[in-house]
Amino acid sequence: MRTDLIRDTRPEVQIDRLLEIMRRLRDPETGCPWDIAQTFGTIAPYTIEEAHEVADAIARADMADLKGELGDLLFQAVFHAQMAEEAGHFTFAEVAGAMSDKMVARHPHVFGADTREKSAEEQTRDWEAVKAAERARRGETRTLDGVALGLPALLRSLKLQKRAARVGFDWPDVEQVLDKIAEESRELAEARDAMGADAIEDEMGDLLFVMANLARHLDVDPEAALRRANAKFQRRFAAIEDALAHIGKTPADSTLEEMDALWTAAKRAEKA
Repeated sequence: MRTDLIRDTRPEVQIDRLLEIMRRLRDPETGCPWDIAQTFGTIAPYTIEEAHEVADAIARADMADLKGELGDLLFQAVFHAQMAEEAGHFTFAEVAGAMSDKMVARHPHVFGADTREKSAEEQTRDWEAVKAAERARRGETRTLDGVALGLPALLRSLKLQKRAARVGFDWPDVEQVLDKIAEESRELAEARDAMGADAIEDEMGDLLFVMANLARHLDVDPEAALRRANAKFQRRFAAIEDALAHIGKTPADSTLEEMDALWTAAKRAEKA
């Protein structure tokens, strides 16, 4: 491979360089044994992981890390496209071309004759109409067809509920959602006391599903909200560990009462 390409910053040059690297990694005779052994199924979990790491870098506003994570995610697309080309399905160029065609078709107010004098809500309706037409051409005629099974469960529940809401299957106000949460909480408690593990899991799923619906009604991204809660928990537990370390202790040799008091102190300090 030409070393002068490393310093050429033109996008088309670096994309070609990345594609060539991927081809060499997958070369059956001279490539990397690990890369050669991979399939769509074995790579898919890495693709999901890289997408989450992109979101994490954005949440931390770490632009240097975001550059690297976007590169990792791009490499996942290149990896899948290389395997598809080897199997005779499609090429990376066809992937890029299909996406360009899709974006042009979905933005007639930018690339076509439609007016740009539309509200964000009107543009969203137009976008959904175009996507509905695309689903119909693929034979996806039911309301919930095409919501990807591979999405994180919380995000998929949100998308399913949004689709159902578009055709009128929705609670009209937040109070009814809150009532449903109380109902599902009671049913979960009853399952815990009188039923087996399968019933408990079923009721827990119902409760989480309604919680996602509440997030939608409150215009909150449940994935973002949970990531925020996770970060808060990690930050406050670190404060507990730091406070214990000052007195020569660890969580493992402390009582719940001690740690709970330190948690309360960490929470109070954050809000001060």
